[in-house]
Amino acid sequence: MNALTIGLLSAALATNPPQAVSNLMQQQTGISVSLPNPNDPAEKELQKLMADDDAAQAEVDKWIRDNNAFAAQGAGEVNAELNRRILARFDSVRKNYENFLRRYPDNAHGYLAYGSFLNDIGDEDGAAAQYEKSRRLDPKNPAVWNNLANYYGENGPITNAFIYYAKAIALNPGEPVYYQNLGTTVYLYRKDAREFYGLNEQQVFDKSLALYRKAVQLDPDDFPLATDYAQSYYGIKPLRTNDALIAWTNALNTAHNDVEREGVFIHLARIKIAAGLFTGARAQLNAVTNSMYNDLKKRLQRSLIQHEMAATNAAAENPSANAPEISTNVLVPKINSISTPANPPVADVLIKLISTSNIAPTNALPASTNNLPALTNPPGVPTNRAAVLTNVPPTPPKASTLETPPTNAP
Repeated sequence: MNALTIGLLSAALATNPPQAVSNLMQQQTGISVSLPNPNDPAEKELQKLMADDDAAQAEVDKWIRDNNAFAAQGAGEVNAELNRRILARFDSVRKNYENFLRRYPDNAHGYLAYGSFLNDIGDEDGAAAQYEKSRRLDPKNPAVWNNLANYYGENGPITNAFIYYAKAIALNPGEPVYYQNLGTTVYLYRKDAREFYGLNEQQVFDKSLALYRKAVQLDPDDFPLATDYAQSYYGIKPLRTNDALIAWTNALNTAHNDVEREGVFIHLARIKIAAGLFTGARAQLNAVTNSMYNDLKKRLQRSLIQHEMAATNAAAENPSANAPEISTNVLVPKINSISTPANPPVADVLIKLISTSNIAPTNALPASTNNLPALTNPPGVPTNRAAVLTNVPPTPPKASTLETPPTNAP
């Protein structure tokens, strides 16, 4: 989107009703945007419901954090009683949404908001039912296609996830989350992607990485997104060394603080060790000074010494041999797609679900080291991919994301 279009949108938002803004965006960018009318009584009521929803979840989160602190001191509430209070608190929010939708049965925004609430508390099937109602009422809303794709990515059929993410992208090609979600799903379910798209495995990797690059292009300052993309290379055999180093270097340029930067140094050293770039790896490790990385740094230093000794011995045994080249584009053996375990009942996991600040990814990378030294997840920049199948909340997209991508967008 050019500066003129952004200026037009800003002026329109200040002086025109939502339908006029949507029409302007259609004319300027070719993108149809459905914006709720903030003066509609139903919309005002729904906004209050959503605020109450957020307040309830914040309150429950505080209960859990406080109870964990008490438990650490030998006190605290038993899980069964805490779960009872949590479910009772959320039940009041549920009833408020249901009452609203009984009075406004054609409110697509309401079904989307209710679905988001149900998904947040672990009722994925209930959420999908509400998303489907919203989709039927407002099929041009990309957020609901994305959220349904998330559901199918977790519960199947996976091919529906491919189709629904693509639909979300078609409806709003300026939203990076949609490209990231589709790229992640293609990566994790490679067998399904091979069959659905008619690709071999390396081509599936290429498709996933291209989707990630598009997301990064749309949001170049998003550090977690940049690291997710860079981490993708760990699952590809043989390691695409140059591409991985470029991705991690780009992630380094988006780091916000020393903790994030030194976490990237750890990854850069790890890849350079595997690539035989020992001097560069040592320089990266020397730049790591934060004590939180001490264990990882020591393990990589030991690995660096071992790799250097192995390379020296190999050269001594065969001094006339050329150093082997590291291929970055060789076909690799089949790696099966990853299955997702069923979700346990909400009452059994609700406390852990909400209280855990770094929730483990729903879909982890396949176990693969590419002959890299095995590492635990470094703080700040985890080795495993984060779960990025992000539900888009039922709010209008930001103006900055409403741009038409290049014609060669994946």
